[in-house]
Amino acid sequence: MPNSNEALIDYLVRIGVLSDKRVEEVMRVVDRANFVPDELKSSAYVDSPLPIGKGQTISAPHMVAVMTQYLKPEKGNKVLEVGAGSGYQAAILSVLVGDDGRVYAVERIPELGAMARKNLRSYPNVKVFIGDGSKGLPEYAPFDRILVSCAASRVPEPLKDQLLEGGRMVIPVGHPLSADLILVEKKSGRIIETNLNFPCSFVPLVED
Repeated sequence: MPNSNEALIDYLVRIGVLSDKRVEEVMRVVDRANFVPDELKSSAYVDSPLPIGKGQTISAPHMVAVMTQYLKPEKGNKVLEVGAGSGYQAAILSVLVGDDGRVYAVERIPELGAMARKNLRSYPNVKVFIGDGSKGLPEYAPFDRILVSCAASRVPEPLKDQLLEGGRMVIPVGHPLSADLILVEKKSGRIIETNLNFPCSFVPLVED
Protein backbone atom coordinates (compact mmCIF):
# COMPACT_ATOMS: atom_id res chain seq x y z
CA MET A 1 0.00 0.00 0.00
CA PRO A 2 1.46 3.42 -0.90
CA ASN A 3 2.40 5.34 2.24
CA SER A 4 2.86 8.80 0.75
CA ASN A 5 1.32 10.96 -1.96
CA GLU A 6 4.51 10.54 -4.02
CA ALA A 7 4.26 6.75 -3.76
CA LEU A 8 0.58 6.87 -4.71
CA ILE A 9 1.29 8.83 -7.89
CA ASP A 10 4.24 6.54 -8.71
CA TYR A 11 1.81 3.62 -8.42
CA LEU A 12 -0.75 5.24 -10.75
CA VAL A 13 1.99 5.88 -13.31
CA ARG A 14 3.32 2.33 -12.98
CA ILE A 15 -0.07 0.68 -13.64
CA GLY A 16 -0.59 2.90 -16.68
CA VAL A 17 -3.57 4.87 -15.37
CA LEU A 18 -1.75 8.19 -15.16
CA SER A 19 0.02 9.01 -18.43
CA ASP A 20 -0.45 12.78 -18.90
CA LYS A 21 2.69 14.49 -17.54
CA ARG A 22 0.86 17.71 -16.69
CA VAL A 23 -1.81 15.91 -14.67
CA GLU A 24 0.87 13.77 -13.03
CA GLU A 25 2.81 16.83 -11.89
CA VAL A 26 -0.31 18.43 -10.41
CA MET A 27 -1.38 15.26 -8.60
CA ARG A 28 2.06 15.15 -7.02
CA VAL A 29 1.57 18.70 -5.73
CA VAL A 30 -2.00 18.22 -4.42
CA ASP A 31 -1.71 15.88 -1.42
CA ARG A 32 -4.82 13.68 -1.11
CA ALA A 33 -4.36 13.48 2.67
CA ASN A 34 -5.40 17.14 2.93
CA PHE A 35 -8.88 16.20 1.65
CA VAL A 36 -9.53 13.06 3.74
CA PRO A 37 -11.21 13.15 7.20
CA ASP A 38 -8.73 13.07 10.09
CA GLU A 39 -9.75 9.59 11.20
CA LEU A 40 -8.92 8.21 7.73
CA LYS A 41 -5.56 9.92 7.17
CA SER A 42 -3.79 6.56 7.44
CA SER A 43 -5.76 5.38 4.38
CA ALA A 44 -5.31 8.56 2.34
CA TYR A 45 -2.95 6.94 -0.15
CA VAL A 46 -4.99 3.81 -0.83
CA ASP A 47 -6.32 3.76 -4.40
CA SER A 48 -9.96 3.46 -3.42
CA PRO A 49 -12.88 5.74 -2.54
CA LEU A 50 -13.09 6.81 1.10
CA PRO A 51 -16.11 8.05 3.08
CA ILE A 52 -16.20 11.77 3.81
CA GLY A 53 -19.55 11.86 5.64
CA LYS A 54 -23.23 12.21 4.74
CA GLY A 55 -23.05 9.02 2.66
CA GLN A 56 -20.60 10.59 0.21
CA THR A 57 -17.06 9.62 -0.80
CA ILE A 58 -13.81 11.09 -2.08
CA SER A 59 -13.14 9.39 -5.42
CA ALA A 60 -10.39 6.82 -5.86
CA PRO A 61 -7.17 8.48 -7.09
CA HIS A 62 -7.14 6.43 -10.31
CA MET A 63 -10.63 7.71 -11.15
CA VAL A 64 -9.59 11.31 -10.50
CA ALA A 65 -6.61 10.79 -12.80
CA VAL A 66 -8.68 9.20 -15.58
CA MET A 67 -11.47 11.79 -15.53
CA THR A 68 -9.03 14.71 -15.39
CA GLN A 69 -7.06 13.36 -18.35
CA TYR A 70 -10.20 12.92 -20.45
CA LEU A 71 -11.37 16.41 -19.47
CA LYS A 72 -8.10 17.99 -20.70
CA PRO A 73 -8.35 21.24 -18.73
CA GLU A 74 -6.11 24.01 -20.07
CA LYS A 75 -4.60 27.14 -18.57
CA GLY A 76 -7.18 29.91 -18.33
CA ASN A 77 -10.18 27.56 -18.61
CA LYS A 78 -13.42 28.20 -16.73
CA VAL A 79 -14.45 24.86 -15.23
CA LEU A 80 -17.66 23.67 -13.57
CA GLU A 81 -17.40 20.74 -11.17
CA VAL A 82 -20.60 19.03 -10.06
CA GLY A 83 -20.17 17.27 -6.72
CA ALA A 84 -17.43 19.11 -4.82
CA GLY A 85 -17.21 16.56 -1.99
CA SER A 86 -14.17 17.35 0.12
CA GLY A 87 -12.55 19.47 -2.62
CA TYR A 88 -9.81 17.12 -3.92
CA GLN A 89 -10.83 17.18 -7.58
CA ALA A 90 -11.43 20.95 -7.49
CA ALA A 91 -7.92 21.48 -6.10
CA ILE A 92 -6.37 19.53 -8.98
CA LEU A 93 -8.45 21.46 -11.51
CA SER A 94 -7.47 24.72 -9.81
CA VAL A 95 -3.76 24.12 -10.38
CA LEU A 96 -4.29 22.90 -13.94
CA VAL A 97 -6.24 25.99 -15.05
CA GLY A 98 -3.80 28.33 -13.29
CA ASP A 99 -4.21 31.83 -11.91
CA ASP A 100 -6.11 33.02 -14.98
CA GLY A 101 -8.57 30.11 -14.81
CA ARG A 102 -11.58 29.63 -12.56
CA VAL A 103 -13.18 26.56 -10.97
CA TYR A 104 -16.82 26.68 -9.87
CA ALA A 105 -17.67 23.67 -7.68
CA VAL A 106 -21.26 22.86 -6.76
CA GLU A 107 -22.08 20.68 -3.74
CA ARG A 108 -25.60 19.69 -2.77
CA ILE A 109 -24.89 18.90 0.91
CA PRO A 110 -24.15 22.06 2.98
CA GLU A 111 -21.87 20.29 5.47
CA LEU A 112 -19.69 18.95 2.66
CA GLY A 113 -19.72 22.34 0.95
CA ALA A 114 -18.36 23.84 4.17
CA MET A 115 -15.68 21.13 4.30
CA ALA A 116 -14.69 21.80 0.70
CA ARG A 117 -14.46 25.55 1.32
CA LYS A 118 -12.20 24.94 4.31
CA ASN A 119 -9.98 22.50 2.41
CA LEU A 120 -9.76 24.84 -0.58
CA ARG A 121 -8.82 28.01 1.30
CA SER A 122 -5.38 28.06 -0.31
CA TYR A 123 -6.87 27.79 -3.83
CA PRO A 124 -8.15 31.32 -4.51
CA ASN A 125 -9.41 30.57 -8.03
CA VAL A 126 -11.99 28.06 -6.71
CA LYS A 127 -15.47 29.05 -5.57
CA VAL A 128 -17.79 26.52 -3.89
CA PHE A 129 -21.57 26.82 -4.23
CA ILE A 130 -24.35 24.93 -2.43
CA GLY A 131 -27.10 23.74 -4.74
CA ASP A 132 -28.38 21.27 -7.32
CA GLY A 133 -25.40 20.64 -9.57
CA SER A 134 -27.54 19.05 -12.28
CA LYS A 135 -28.80 22.56 -13.04
CA GLY A 136 -25.25 23.89 -13.38
CA LEU A 137 -24.56 27.55 -12.70
CA PRO A 138 -26.25 29.48 -15.51
CA GLU A 139 -25.14 32.82 -14.06
CA TYR A 140 -21.47 31.84 -14.63
CA ALA A 141 -21.94 29.91 -17.90
CA PRO A 142 -20.69 29.04 -20.43
CA PHE A 143 -17.89 26.74 -19.27
CA ASP A 144 -14.87 25.47 -21.18
CA ARG A 145 -14.95 22.24 -19.17
CA ILE A 146 -17.52 20.46 -17.00
CA LEU A 147 -16.69 17.52 -14.74
CA VAL A 148 -19.43 15.59 -12.94
CA SER A 149 -18.29 13.56 -9.92
CA CYS A 150 -21.54 11.61 -9.46
CA ALA A 151 -23.50 9.14 -11.60
CA ALA A 152 -26.40 10.52 -13.65
CA SER A 153 -29.16 8.57 -15.37
CA ARG A 154 -28.51 10.75 -18.42
CA VAL A 155 -26.52 13.86 -19.27
CA PRO A 156 -28.53 16.77 -17.77
CA GLU A 157 -29.75 19.20 -20.43
CA PRO A 158 -28.71 22.33 -18.44
CA LEU A 159 -25.12 21.10 -18.43
CA LYS A 160 -25.19 20.58 -22.19
CA ASP A 161 -26.55 24.11 -22.60
CA GLN A 162 -23.82 25.57 -20.38
CA LEU A 163 -20.96 23.92 -22.29
CA LEU A 164 -19.00 26.35 -24.44
CA GLU A 165 -18.53 25.69 -28.14
CA GLY A 166 -15.47 23.44 -28.40
CA GLY A 167 -15.86 22.48 -24.74
CA ARG A 168 -15.61 19.08 -23.06
CA MET A 169 -17.60 17.41 -20.30
CA VAL A 170 -16.81 14.13 -18.54
CA ILE A 171 -19.68 12.48 -16.69
CA PRO A 172 -20.52 8.99 -15.36
CA VAL A 173 -23.85 7.84 -16.81
CA GLY A 174 -25.83 4.78 -15.73
CA HIS A 175 -26.59 2.98 -12.48
CA PRO A 176 -24.41 4.32 -9.64
CA LEU A 177 -22.79 0.90 -9.18
CA SER A 178 -22.27 0.24 -12.89
CA ALA A 179 -21.93 3.50 -14.79
CA ASP A 180 -19.81 4.32 -17.84
CA LEU A 181 -17.74 7.43 -18.35
CA ILE A 182 -19.17 9.57 -21.13
CA LEU A 183 -17.30 12.32 -22.96
CA VAL A 184 -19.58 15.14 -24.11
CA GLU A 185 -18.30 17.62 -26.68
CA LYS A 186 -19.95 20.62 -28.29
CA LYS A 187 -18.95 21.00 -31.94
CA SER A 188 -20.62 23.44 -34.35
CA GLY A 189 -23.45 23.80 -31.85
CA ARG A 190 -24.07 20.04 -31.75
CA ILE A 191 -23.68 17.82 -28.70
CA ILE A 192 -21.65 14.68 -29.33
CA GLU A 193 -21.62 11.96 -26.67
CA THR A 194 -18.91 9.28 -26.72
CA ASN A 195 -18.87 6.28 -24.42
CA LEU A 196 -15.30 5.98 -23.16
CA ASN A 197 -15.90 2.34 -22.18
CA PHE A 198 -14.50 2.94 -18.72
CA PRO A 199 -16.79 1.27 -16.14
CA CYS A 200 -17.06 3.05 -12.80
CA SER A 201 -19.19 3.44 -9.70
CA PHE A 202 -20.18 6.76 -8.11
CA VAL A 203 -22.67 8.12 -5.65
CA PRO A 204 -25.83 9.12 -7.55
CA LEU A 205 -26.46 12.59 -8.92
CA VAL A 206 -29.59 13.78 -7.12
CA GLU A 207 -31.82 15.97 -9.29
CA ASP A 208 -34.80 18.02 -8.13
